[in-house]
Amino acid sequence: MRILKTSASCCGCTACESVCQHKAITMQPNDLGFLYPVINEKLCVDCGLCERVCQFTQDYKRYENFSEPLVYGARSKSADDLLQSQSGGAFYALAEIIIAEGGVVYGAGWGKDFKVVHKRADSLVGCSEFRGSKYVQSDLQGIFHQVKNDLKVGNMVLFTGTPCQVSGLKSFIPIKLQANLYTVDLICHSVPSPAIWHDYIHWIEKKYGQKIQRANFRNKKFGWHGCTESYEMKNGLEINRKSLGFLFFNHLNIRESCSECPYTNLKRVGDITIGDFWGWEKFYDQWNDNQGINLLLVNSEKGKNLFEKSIAKLEYIQSSVERCIQPQLKVPVNLSPVYSVFISDFKKRGIEYVLKKYADEGLVFKIKKHIKRLINKK
Repeated sequence: MRILKTSASCCGCTACESVCQHKAITMQPNDLGFLYPVINEKLCVDCGLCERVCQFTQDYKRYENFSEPLVYGARSKSADDLLQSQSGGAFYALAEIIIAEGGVVYGAGWGKDFKVVHKRADSLVGCSEFRGSKYVQSDLQGIFHQVKNDLKVGNMVLFTGTPCQVSGLKSFIPIKLQANLYTVDLICHSVPSPAIWHDYIHWIEKKYGQKIQRANFRNKKFGWHGCTESYEMKNGLEINRKSLGFLFFNHLNIRESCSECPYTNLKRVGDITIGDFWGWEKFYDQWNDNQGINLLLVNSEKGKNLFEKSIAKLEYIQSSVERCIQPQLKVPVNLSPVYSVFISDFKKRGIEYVLKKYADEGLVFKIKKHIKRLINKK
């Protein structure tokens, strides 16, 4: 049986494309830039590998992961690493261990024209690009085979991605090659549209008449709790905005399958899970400086060993499931009631129209903001 996927039942992890020995499957973008498998009927032999490798299902494999994770709050001891990270810097501490032992790290970085893509790094300099939240679904095409090749030659590999990406990779990699594979899955709210991101940055460049040199989805100079995007233009000007946040947190620009995500629970697929430890201040007095704290869920013996090697670089405290639970660990997101209308508007009218209608570029929003400022001055 060949894989049959709808927009709500495919996460775009590329496992099916990667496993197809006849190259009958290619990943093709839809109008929002999300990738979906397309089968070439002339090349397909109905072997069923694509169907078997898919893990975007309620009964996904968990291998030998713990039934309940070990829970920690943690952040880097290095002030610079903490500043460069959007949360507590725990990822970089784990990456340092892998690099120090001669391994390689895979994470989400930048491609041409600020496209978000998964990349391979064999140095800490390369790993630096993976730090920082990137609110766009990353392109994984070709990456699973790269990971497999690294494992074949005996390299230690740390792969970081969303739970569906990690699960797809582990399903693709033969068990006999997984001894040196360490995985970190993210506490994922949902993945936003690559096409909207592409059009958005070009809209900013047109608006300000300058090319973007750097992009930061959550600038920590506004505090860990802030959701301010920052863009450094070619002339040195810094632009601070919140438009993407409006679309993202209102569940407008996200992948449809995120509303059916089977991984929004504590049955994690990665050896370690990393996210923001929201609500930390309700239970603990440490680190209440608005500079970020990571939530770490240690899910396997491999994850435990890696975490223990990294603790020299971390400040940490053991916590509990009861204190760490957050919506993304309980239920999938709900699509906006106007999700379909938003997509239609974007396709027909473009990025500027939807920013004015649904985000902070519209006149109504600006009037409300002005009124709020006047009230606060009184």
